[in-house]
Amino acid sequence: MELRLYNTLTRSKDPFRPLDPARVRMYVCGPTVYDHAHIGNARPVIVFDVLFRLLRRLYGPKAVTYVRNITDVDDKINARAAERGISIRDLTEETYAWFREDVAALGCLPPSVEPRATEHIAEMHALIERLVASGHAYVAEEHVLFNVPSMPDYGQLSRRPLDEMIAGARVDVAPYKRDAMDFVLWKPSFDGAPGWPSPCGIATPGRPGWHIECSAMSWRHLGETFDIHGGGIDLVFPHHENEIAQSRCAFHTGVMAQVWMHNGFLMLEGEKMSKSLGNFVTIRELLGEWPGEVLRLAMLSTHYRQPINWTRQGLGFAAKTLDRWYRVVGDVVSVTGDENPFEAELAERLGDDLNTPSAIAHLHHLADVAEDVDASPDLRRRFKGAANLLGLLADTESGWRARAKEAIAIDEKLIEGLIAERLAARKAKDFKRADQIREELAAGGIVLMDNKDGTTSWEIAR
Repeated sequence: MELRLYNTLTRSKDPFRPLDPARVRMYVCGPTVYDHAHIGNARPVIVFDVLFRLLRRLYGPKAVTYVRNITDVDDKINARAAERGISIRDLTEETYAWFREDVAALGCLPPSVEPRATEHIAEMHALIERLVASGHAYVAEEHVLFNVPSMPDYGQLSRRPLDEMIAGARVDVAPYKRDAMDFVLWKPSFDGAPGWPSPCGIATPGRPGWHIECSAMSWRHLGETFDIHGGGIDLVFPHHENEIAQSRCAFHTGVMAQVWMHNGFLMLEGEKMSKSLGNFVTIRELLGEWPGEVLRLAMLSTHYRQPINWTRQGLGFAAKTLDRWYRVVGDVVSVTGDENPFEAELAERLGDDLNTPSAIAHLHHLADVAEDVDASPDLRRRFKGAANLLGLLADTESGWRARAKEAIAIDEKLIEGLIAERLAARKAKDFKRADQIREELAAGGIVLMDNKDGTTSWEIAR
């Protein structure tokens, strides 16, 4: 099969040709670990986990290196650690452990390497000193700044007009800057902020700018150029644009990564997710209500490059789908690899720029085939193996049912609350919301019974 990927750099969907098929290399910007990750953080993790699985199938598990970094030095981290009265290391160890648990519950494979920014200070120093020596960076008032005008084709990834780049760069206005677009590679540390010995002969301890971290970590683990760089669409500018500038100018290369991939924004019930709007939800909060596999299927039901509207109704549909699929496969063991034509069919669909909605539609068809009264156990195994390529149906039907019962026992108060909300909605003649609540509960294995006295009772579906 041929893998075709949309490249943000070229604005086209092209055949993927790794620099070395025996060493396929992918870097994805990971989290800044200062609190529980929100559901928007889950999107790139799930999307690029699917790509990782597909690349491993095409080139072999040993041939693919997937690097997802951890930003463990940042102003938000410093502020949160100071607020809690703990060290940044203690904070980041705790919050990264939460993140690791959450993404494992979402069915994501661990990356090949998870580098920490604070463990790559030497590489950052080396890059910064190269840039200064070649005239692409300069020292000013104990800062080191990248000299943007020194790179004639700066801005080729985002393709923004200069005035938009200046407005969107979110860089500090400072008298020591040679150009408004210049950005920080290294800055001094004051007032108890963490610091390390500075490069370029600067006496004051300092800490890195955000962008240099990823250039240093990708260089260390993947080389001067590599195959795929991924992340959210919000990172295109300035973060990824500045990564390209640093890496290309340090190594005098034409590209940093051959293919740049970006997932779209996430909306929550039709609105931008925001703490100020009161509609901010974490992965962990959702895992308290739904199995991780439900969140994963709901996320993959929209193509990765499109905006996604994250809704409870969508979660309910995903739960209902998985309930049916587990009923189809029962407790059979997957058939994977070359022995499974169903998996090959699914891989072909994913090969079209990671088209997960098309792959999921095909899984519905394969479920129909496997559910036929004359279907053999082998067909069920093949169906399950195909779903495994998306990170789905990793459990057995028995395990799925047991987890559903555990969740129901834990969430009894939640069920009663939803029933009360449904009764209020019916009283207000909001029948759409009332039906939506019934569907959500049914998807989770709860059957509602409206009684003659106006009350509603519930039971676990048999």
